[in-house]
Amino acid sequence: MPVKKDTHPFYERLSLVLVGLIALGYLVILGKDLLDPVVFGFLFAILLLPVANFLEKRLRLPRALSSLVSILLFIAFVGGILYLVGSQISNIANDWPMLKSQVTESIDNLSNWIQHAFHVNASKQMSYVHDTTKKIMASGTNVVGETFGAISSLMLFYVFILIFTFFMLLYRRILMRFIIWVFNTEYEHIVFDIVENIQSILRQYILGLLLEMLVVSCLACALFWIIGVKYAVLLGIIVGLFNLIPYLGIFTALLLSTIVTFATASLGDAVKVAIGVLCIHALDSNFLLPTIVGSKVKLNALITFLGIITGEMIWGLSGMFLSIPIMAIMKIIFDRVESLKPWGYLLGSGNEEKKSTMKKMKPAVADKT
Repeated sequence: MPVKKDTHPFYERLSLVLVGLIALGYLVILGKDLLDPVVFGFLFAILLLPVANFLEKRLRLPRALSSLVSILLFIAFVGGILYLVGSQISNIANDWPMLKSQVTESIDNLSNWIQHAFHVNASKQMSYVHDTTKKIMASGTNVVGETFGAISSLMLFYVFILIFTFFMLLYRRILMRFIIWVFNTEYEHIVFDIVENIQSILRQYILGLLLEMLVVSCLACALFWIIGVKYAVLLGIIVGLFNLIPYLGIFTALLLSTIVTFATASLGDAVKVAIGVLCIHALDSNFLLPTIVGSKVKLNALITFLGIITGEMIWGLSGMFLSIPIMAIMKIIFDRVESLKPWGYLLGSGNEEKKSTMKKMKPAVADKT
């Protein structure tokens, strides 16, 4: 039976695609409160799947218990990082009297510099500070209430992520069978290939992010120790942790590390720290990120940047985190569906074309030799 060609004009098909994308985006925005923890739970479930399989097959634990133990081990890992950061912060609390005197001295030096550079005397500077303080105190009750509400919502969000992670690990076989059942039998091998590649790519991506965070933290700690920063370990860990936030994280880490160094040391050390953080960011962006993380997801920089901006517009900070994994999943699907392969090529870095070209050239070279 001859296949019927699509007689719809291009502009009509494009209009339908755009309308579908707009409707999908609107539904995604409306369902943020539900979809956000579900997607995070999906990522963590993929990350913890090898641990759960090991506990279930090697140690003969029931599936529910293996899933629970995997999540508890993950919580212990995150708790260890938080304990390390908290122990460093406690050192700042112990040194608070000395730190307060250093901050006062640094503020006096800054005030003198402003007075000589901008010809604004100390009384005018203090009036500006007092006016700003009154405005902040006037809205202090609202700020405290909003902060408490935000922290409560954030903790509830984390609890939902852990619950979804547990259920996805527990019912992973049912979910897998459902995905295969939805499609026809002739596409079963393609579905298996997509699922396996999604698991592999996302697991490598998350582990790559953790490795990148460790390398950046070690580099920052070593640099701050060489400069002579007092809280070198704490600031190095902060730089590594905030480096996980695409684009915005490095500026936050730069601001925090510079302020703490300025409060505990001299202005020259603060400038050295700022330059050092920028150099680490340049090294990370040009060498570490493409080598450790970029090679895993195989997305080009333009699409990655556009995806991060779009994710921030749709879901805020969590959208920035999830944009790269979601685009990696889309690329895996596009590359295996014949009609969507051009979109997969658009998302890619172009290295796949080079590899396929080299594979085609090898038999020809072999024939000649």
